[in-house]
Amino acid sequence: MGFRVLRSGTCSLLVDLGRPRHRHRGLPLGGAADRRSYLLGNALVGNAPGAVALEFALAGPILEATGEHHAVLAGAPFRALLNGKPLAVGRTFQVRAGDTLEIGSCEQGMRGYLCVPGGFESPAVLDSRSALEPLPDSAELLCPASMSRCRFVPELDWLPPDLNRLRILPGTHFALADGSLLRNSWMVLPASDRMGLRLRGSDTLEARLDLTSAPVCPGTVQATAGGELIVLGVDCQTIGGYPRLAHVISADLDKLAQLRPGDRISFELSDLALAEAARQRVRSETETWVQRLLTAWEGTSGRPPPNRPASVQE
Repeated sequence: MGFRVLRSGTCSLLVDLGRPRHRHRGLPLGGAADRRSYLLGNALVGNAPGAVALEFALAGPILEATGEHHAVLAGAPFRALLNGKPLAVGRTFQVRAGDTLEIGSCEQGMRGYLCVPGGFESPAVLDSRSALEPLPDSAELLCPASMSRCRFVPELDWLPPDLNRLRILPGTHFALADGSLLRNSWMVLPASDRMGLRLRGSDTLEARLDLTSAPVCPGTVQATAGGELIVLGVDCQTIGGYPRLAHVISADLDKLAQLRPGDRISFELSDLALAEAARQRVRSETETWVQRLLTAWEGTSGRPPPNRPASVQE
């Protein structure tokens, strides 16, 4: 039971929390690009952090249900139809064998998630069930049968109001930018992907420097020889040779997943104390929502979630 992929859409990928303990092997973190949306979507259907969800970007997949399943769409406000009838992001729904779920596009944001109780089946590779490549057409997504009452939390915001503002800490080569990093408005380029956002500024950035490759991670802001920026994402490499101008604070990393080609962003300088306070606040708010949603799930379904939560992982 589960779903048959009739059309895979753009970069539809099974994800969990990734492989944080394998970067010393040269492996990217991977996993859900927007952790908050992934965690809250899973909690809405009773899943603890770590359950496998389907991530999609810009244009979602078309799926045919092969069993009876409860489900929810989370993340960016994608247009979606179930047997031709509109679905709302964040409102759970029920499908039966033969039903068609069509996930279209969105006008704001970039990535969404389909979550089902118990999560999707996916083989474990190096402590993670995140897939190593996008789904092909005709793939079978297996998951347990499930049924529940509809749930909806209207006060839950899926995209931050300050999506186009990224707070940064100065990097090793921050001075090379000579202030242009903060003065410029930066446009997201079509070449952006899960490895990183490519940005072009309104003014030319001069930050050329021959460097030996050094460690990088999601959020590192690098300057290319052509004057563009790369802000590394969850699938980024572990070392890089471009100048490291800055680093996006951890509280803003999920924003990278929801910025789309054509969006314009600005950088705002932060400091370690503010960055740590923001990290703690985002983590606390997310954990509170996850616990609240799981408690509500147990109350409405009459049974405990498929997996008991520990805490929200970073």
